[in-house]
Amino acid sequence: MKLSVIILNYNVRYFLEQCILSVERSLNHLDAEIIVVDNNSPDDSCEMIRAVFPHITLIANKDNVGFATANNQAVAIAKGEYVCILNPDTAVTENCFTETIAYAERHPNMGALGTYLMDGTGLYLPESKRNLPTPTIALKKMMGKGNAKNGYYASHVSEKAAGEVAILVGAFMLLKRAVYEEVGGFDEDYFMYGEDIDFSYRIEKAGYKNMYLGDTTTLHYKGESTVRDKTYLKRFYGAMHIFYDKQLSLSLWQKAMVKFGVFGARLLHSLKGNSVKNNSNVEKSIVFTDDFTLLKKLSNLYDASLSASAIAVLEDGILHNTELIFDADYISYQRIFVFMQQMSNKGNRFKIKPPGCNFLLGSDQSDSKGSVVKF
Repeated sequence: MKLSVIILNYNVRYFLEQCILSVERSLNHLDAEIIVVDNNSPDDSCEMIRAVFPHITLIANKDNVGFATANNQAVAIAKGEYVCILNPDTAVTENCFTETIAYAERHPNMGALGTYLMDGTGLYLPESKRNLPTPTIALKKMMGKGNAKNGYYASHVSEKAAGEVAILVGAFMLLKRAVYEEVGGFDEDYFMYGEDIDFSYRIEKAGYKNMYLGDTTTLHYKGESTVRDKTYLKRFYGAMHIFYDKQLSLSLWQKAMVKFGVFGARLLHSLKGNSVKNNSNVEKSIVFTDDFTLLKKLSNLYDASLSASAIAVLEDGILHNTELIFDADYISYQRIFVFMQQMSNKGNRFKIKPPGCNFLLGSDQSDSKGSVVKF
C-alpha cells in the first residue's frame, strides 16, 4: 500500500466529513487507506464515520489522549509506505496526494513534507513553514517580527515555491512511515501543541530534510481545532518549555529569558483577545452550482439575498463584499481554493457545500470557530 492518511478528530463532526470526502477524491488513483482516530468526541463524529464511511478504519478512544499518542496509535496499524498526518478541519485538492508523493519520490532524503496552508478567508497561513524557534527567534515573533529575515517564519522560501525548511505544522505532514518509526513518532510528553516542532527537529537531527511544497494548497480552518482559552495558553507555552528542556542545551540566562518570555507571551496573548476581527460588510450572496434543488433549498435560507451565477463570474475576479457559496459537486476543490485566494482581501466571505452533503462550512476569521449551516 502506498499511503495511509491519518486524521485525528475531536468534536468537529461536519469538518471531519468534508475532510474525508476531499481526501477520498484525492486518493482516487492511489492504493491507500484512511484511518480516523477520535479522542472521545462528545458530538456524533464516531456515529457519522460508522454510518457514512463504514470502510474507513476508526479508532474510537474512550479518553482524550492528546495529539501525539493518538497519531502514534494510528501509525502503529498503518500499512502505507507513506503516512500523512492531517487535521480534521482541513480539505485537500483532488491532486494533493499524487503531487506530494511524486515530490517525495524525487527527494529520497526527504523527511516530512508540508504544503501551502490557506485559512477559511483565502489567506495564507505563515506557520506553513517555520524556522527552528530558538529563544532569540521566539523573542522576535513576540515582538511582531516573525516575518523578518531569520525570523520565526521561513521567509527564505516564498509562499508558492518549494524548498527546505526546518519546521512544519502538524495540520499536514507527509512522510515515509519508515522515517516516522525511525525517529520514534510524536513525543507523547506533549499533550497538544509543540509536537510538530519537536518532531520536525528530530527528523532533521536524524539526517533528513524537511521540505515545503508551495504549489499544493490545503485549506485549514485553523480556528476550528483551536480554542484560545486559558487552557490553550497553558498548553501552548508549556509545550515550548518542554521543547527547550528536551532538545536545546540552554544556558542559565537563556532559560531565564525563556521563562520570562513565555510568561510575557501568555500575558500578552490573554490581553490581546482571541481573534482578528473581520470588517467585511457582505452585500449579497452568490451560489455557484448547477443543482437547482440545492439552489431552491438555499434560497429558503437566504430569502431574497441569494442569487446563482456561472463560474465565468469568478474568473473575472471582480466580486467585492460578497458571500461566495461553492458547491463542491459542481466545482473542484482545486478551483475553489484558487478562487478563494484570488478573492481574498476584497471583503468577500466563503462557504463550501461538501460533495453530497446538506450543510455549508465556512470561517470568516482565521483564529475563531468556523460556522456550519445545515439545510
